[in-house]
Amino acid sequence: MAVGQQQQRQQRQQRRRRRRPDQGGGTEGAAGPGPPPAPGGGQRGDCASQGPEGAEAAAGGQRGAGRSRKRPPAAGLLQPVKLSRAELYKPPTSEELQQLKETENLFHSSLLRLQIEELLKEVTLKETKKKRIDAFLHEINTLLSSIPETSETDLTDQAWLPKGVKVPFLQVPFSVKGRFRFLPPAELKVVGSYLLGTCIKPEINVDVAVTMPREIFQDKDNLNQRYHRKRALYLTYIAHHFSKEKLFGSVTFAYMNSNHLKPILLLRPQGKDEKLVTVRLHACPAPDFFKPSRFYPSKNNVRTAWFMEQSTSKEGAPEPPTPHYNNSILCDMVLLSHLHFLSSVATDFPGMKDGLALLKVWLHQRQLSKGLGCFNGFLASMLVAYLLTKRKIVKMMSGYQVLRNVLQFLATTDLSVTGISLVKDTDASLPSLDDFHQAFEVVFVDPSGLVNLCADMTASKYHQVQFEAKSSMEILDDSTVDGFQVLLMTAKPMLRAFDHIFHLKHVSKLQSACKKMQLLNELMDRGGNYMAAALPFIVSLLSRGLAGRALLVAHSLPQTPEWPIEAEPPKHKDVGPLAFGLLFVPEFAASTLEKGPQADRPEAQDFRTFWGEKSELRRFQDGTICEAVVWEANTVCQKRLIPEQIVRHLLWLHADIPESSICYTGALLESVIKTGQEASGTGEEAMVSVVCSYDDLSRKLWNLEGLPLTVTAVQGVHPALRYTDVFPPIPMKPVYSFHTRIRNKDLLLPSEDKPCPAYISPLKVVCHMEGSGRWPQDKEAIKRIKAAFHLQLAELLQQQHHLICRPAVTHTDVYKDGYVFRLQVAYHREPLILKEVVTPEGMLKYQDTEESQQLELETLHLPYLTSSLHGLQQQHPAFGSTCRLAKRWVSAQLLSDHISDECVDLLVAYLFLHPAPFTPPSSPQVGFLRFLNLLATFDWKNSPLIVNLNAALTDADCTEIKNKFVAARSRLPIMFIATPKDKWTSMWTKERPSAQILQRLLVLASESLRALEEQLMDPLSSQDVKMVFRPPLDFYDVLIHLNPNQIPRHLESVDRPVKSFSRGVVKNSVGVKILFPVVDYDPVQCYLQELRDAFSDLALFFYDKHGGEVITVLWKPLSFQPQPFKVSSMKGRMVTTLNNELVCVPNVEAILEDFEVLGEGLVKRVEARTEKWTI
Repeated sequence: MAVGQQQQRQQRQQRRRRRRPDQGGGTEGAAGPGPPPAPGGGQRGDCASQGPEGAEAAAGGQRGAGRSRKRPPAAGLLQPVKLSRAELYKPPTSEELQQLKETENLFHSSLLRLQIEELLKEVTLKETKKKRIDAFLHEINTLLSSIPETSETDLTDQAWLPKGVKVPFLQVPFSVKGRFRFLPPAELKVVGSYLLGTCIKPEINVDVAVTMPREIFQDKDNLNQRYHRKRALYLTYIAHHFSKEKLFGSVTFAYMNSNHLKPILLLRPQGKDEKLVTVRLHACPAPDFFKPSRFYPSKNNVRTAWFMEQSTSKEGAPEPPTPHYNNSILCDMVLLSHLHFLSSVATDFPGMKDGLALLKVWLHQRQLSKGLGCFNGFLASMLVAYLLTKRKIVKMMSGYQVLRNVLQFLATTDLSVTGISLVKDTDASLPSLDDFHQAFEVVFVDPSGLVNLCADMTASKYHQVQFEAKSSMEILDDSTVDGFQVLLMTAKPMLRAFDHIFHLKHVSKLQSACKKMQLLNELMDRGGNYMAAALPFIVSLLSRGLAGRALLVAHSLPQTPEWPIEAEPPKHKDVGPLAFGLLFVPEFAASTLEKGPQADRPEAQDFRTFWGEKSELRRFQDGTICEAVVWEANTVCQKRLIPEQIVRHLLWLHADIPESSICYTGALLESVIKTGQEASGTGEEAMVSVVCSYDDLSRKLWNLEGLPLTVTAVQGVHPALRYTDVFPPIPMKPVYSFHTRIRNKDLLLPSEDKPCPAYISPLKVVCHMEGSGRWPQDKEAIKRIKAAFHLQLAELLQQQHHLICRPAVTHTDVYKDGYVFRLQVAYHREPLILKEVVTPEGMLKYQDTEESQQLELETLHLPYLTSSLHGLQQQHPAFGSTCRLAKRWVSAQLLSDHISDECVDLLVAYLFLHPAPFTPPSSPQVGFLRFLNLLATFDWKNSPLIVNLNAALTDADCTEIKNKFVAARSRLPIMFIATPKDKWTSMWTKERPSAQILQRLLVLASESLRALEEQLMDPLSSQDVKMVFRPPLDFYDVLIHLNPNQIPRHLESVDRPVKSFSRGVVKNSVGVKILFPVVDYDPVQCYLQELRDAFSDLALFFYDKHGGEVITVLWKPLSFQPQPFKVSSMKGRMVTTLNNELVCVPNVEAILEDFEVLGEGLVKRVEARTEKWTI
């Protein structure tokens, strides 16, 4: 009983919610008799939408409703509808109960159901547009029947063709028997998704089958492309006549699914309707003209002698089967029967229409629905029909259930191994599934038992569909992920979906590949299309070579654009470069060894043939002698590119594709984080040696003898200790000649007449001391005790481990292995003591102070973050380098001072912890592209970014964070990042970025992403990927140019200087007795700090800390407004008169002079861009 009441209550709330938006404009008299409002909010709620008369009537209705009522609210505001008590408490109908139950069982939330309903509204075709399309189709029908006949000529004699139109068919070889004449079509039928009501916006295609009369054909038209050429000539003649008609906005040719044997004619209406619809004319043979048995997959219909242009055929040589050629003719023969079959399936099945719309959106977002061998909407419809016949789907199901069931079927069924068939009754004379498997890679047979619907699809493409379906099912079953947004609204372009991409620049090179792989039979079958013939073999070759390393080897779908009727048809090479995507298994992708079978096994010979001269015999530790291939790679960066070596080697060895034709874009971006002159690696090794040195130091600190209190924890907080430092520290030793030496103190100072010494970053380490009753309870006393600990640590490390130390009040610097570690002692109660405040009444209370929060950040939160991210790097080896690329980009855009390092690290961590709909990145480049996409597309205004480190947040926590975020939005930072230890404050983004900086970051991210994707997907362009790391400077008001010899990190700049200055350090060679180097000295940062202290109220300053040569300045607009004259606010201003009053305005000339004076020796010149502002 209680359940029923609860459902009724839910139902009432839902009904109220649903009815509220229907009637607006304050029509309060709406509760009277009359039809109830349409469910789902059918009408707009503002009077403005009703036109002037409607608005007047509505207003009149209010006036007449009674004078005593309050004034109606303004038009456009939605008002709750007054319902009578009976209406309000009416029990839910059985239909509504059914909906509620379904929502509860199927959808994670009612929101998902509403989102899907809204999406379907967006993509479905409106009735008014259907009427305009129908009218257009009627006119086409009339025009077709009025085209005049022609007299009969030989197929090769094409002189009768009118000028200004070219046959849309590659007639190679040209000579062919047979005769042709044009007769008006016997029949015109609309086929495909338009009649079934399953076509979706934005591209509305209407397929029309034009049946060619029987009189056009002769007996042997099934042979040697005769049928295909007649079909092309038929369409050419129609195209010529239609091109003169005023009805059409454009008349063009295209290849059906980019198949060169199947040209079609595209017609678009004139005027504003041109974008409304594309009508595609398919010419098809007279019914029952061809015998179906001629086109079984094992039959031959293209003679070798004809194709090779030999005068006589070889005696007794068997002709190879031509399954793809046969399939292309059969497809035209069954167009109408497919329509009847699908319409019988779709009757009484409203869910099919919705399910197919969702499926098409899903396929479109994954770039699977267009091109040669695509998984298009027709195939999806047939699959739904198959599942219906197998009772995996029933006609009661909703669109969402249809989507789920199709994805489930795709995820669990491999059609490249076990094909499926729609044939109802088994007929022994029809070809079996095994016959189809021998001829095609993927098998799905239509109801006639003759056509393979997946004939052009490669096994690799089907495996990609299967992989996508599997991951989509996991996402739908995961309640923490917004399945709708991820599956149906997020595009998955190849560049962001795959770890490495490479392009075959010149498709024409596949001609030689066909020769090398002896693919003559396939070429005949595909009508000479060498790209379609070679592609399946190339992909299976790569899949075998990368087995174990790659989860998926996919290829882009070759697409031929439409062309005008007066132009020659596109050649096979006009599909443009082919792209291949590799998705890696992170554990094995970078393995340097390919171990083969034992030398005495029969498979060993096969292994040697496959790998060529790279294969060699090797003895392994277990004593076996095996064939093996070893790849050359020393650094992590080179190991990431072992797949590139494999791809280049195999394609050259087996397909004669030269290296110059392969453009491998897997790691082009990594050049910006390479360090040093030799620049062979990207710094991972340097990072590992820093961590090893730190581990050793922490062990020494644990075991120090003679400390009054023991060390309870040693925690690193420097980015290098979580593998995310853009340029990791390199071991250094100072060269004394570059420094001035203070004799009595054994200290070094930078010399004034020499270039600034190289920057040495102190690696900050927090040492937690154990608690004890002897710690004082006063904050000043604690600071003194900590200073004493710093002194003692320095002394003991020097005595027991001979490390050179330099103690200070707040820390101790330790020089070890060429690195400088900065030890900072921490006491766990100190933040609490800093929070103590005595009230005027003498009471003691605790409240957060700036000092206590800063200390908590440094000693608690930062160590936790560093250890969590260190753990993430162990799980995902690409994490550190992705962070470094992201930070390098932020810094290159001059924004590194306006967004914290930790914030960028967390954004990148989000990509690895919540990668849906992708897999976690396995290469830094794809990680960086997704970082830019996350920045540009995430809804920062309305959503918190929840980074679930160590999976410590439950579903309930996430929901609570979202709810509290919405409630307190106005008080929270503009960019809100929640982590398990920081759910409510977003401490890493509390101070920065500001709203303006975030907006700037989003614009830069989306522009950079667009430019990068253009470059990386166009292998024929220059591919200067550093372009997105060069900031646009025309945006700024003043540029301060710096003197390169005073920039300590000059070598880190994006465009590395050809020659730089000697920086007064050498790479560390083990030296025990050396003087302490100058630490953390960067004159540019000191100068920036002075500028900000002096002029922060007038301007913002931007700088790329990694070797930038320019500081850019942006004036604050408010500071340029004249202020009333006050003696106290005269800093940087001068007095002038405005309307006879004394006012202050910024003294820009003096300020610019101050910039130079403050930076004497560092500043080369100050460039003021006065055209952007007036003095």
